[in-house]
Amino acid sequence: MNKQYTSADVAEVDGGKLPNRNAQVTRDRILQTAVREFAEKGYSGVRVEAIARIADINIRMIYHYFVSKEQLYIEVLEYVLSELRDDEFKLNLDVHNIDPVLGILKLYDFTEAHFARNKDLQSLLQSENLNKAIYLKQSKRIQEMSFPILDILGQLIKRGEESHTIRPNINPLHLYTTLVSLSVFHKSNAYTLSYMFDTDLLAPEWQQAHKTQAHEMIKAYLQAK
Repeated sequence: MNKQYTSADVAEVDGGKLPNRNAQVTRDRILQTAVREFAEKGYSGVRVEAIARIADINIRMIYHYFVSKEQLYIEVLEYVLSELRDDEFKLNLDVHNIDPVLGILKLYDFTEAHFARNKDLQSLLQSENLNKAIYLKQSKRIQEMSFPILDILGQLIKRGEESHTIRPNINPLHLYTTLVSLSVFHKSNAYTLSYMFDTDLLAPEWQQAHKTQAHEMIKAYLQAK
């Protein structure tokens, strides 16, 4: 487990700069605290002073690293989405040899599990959609880090077409959007749907049943005629 540094550990030196050994620790702690705050309260509900207090650092360190609340929020979005992309690559799918349908199902399983573990990501994306991606659009990194997943899906689709195990003319972006929808909607809307239909959508057995149904739907959609 990483050591939890205190204010004394990261004392300011050289006009407000941190010692190199602590700089990354402090920056990461600011980001992790900001992720939780922005996910819970939204952009407008967060105060930089509160992040500094919860992270137990001098507020000047936030402005030293991130310049402004807006830039901190943009980097929070980049941080949570880079975790998603990094974990996708850790799947290490052998797109040249794996059965294409199995490869796509593995991507679905990963996406479903990642969103289940990272509720802050769900909240941040919902908030950003309500704001018409006004802050997301200011990132210079997010589009760049997002496109490789379409290349992976594109290769699997192409191999499936060539082996006649996947029907032709499937668009990778449409497919990815479908995988995410099947992974997220029933989680992000679970509280309202649970009340409306008097069923606990967050119960493990319900979630597993939905995952099984999603597999069947994906396989039926991909199946070559």
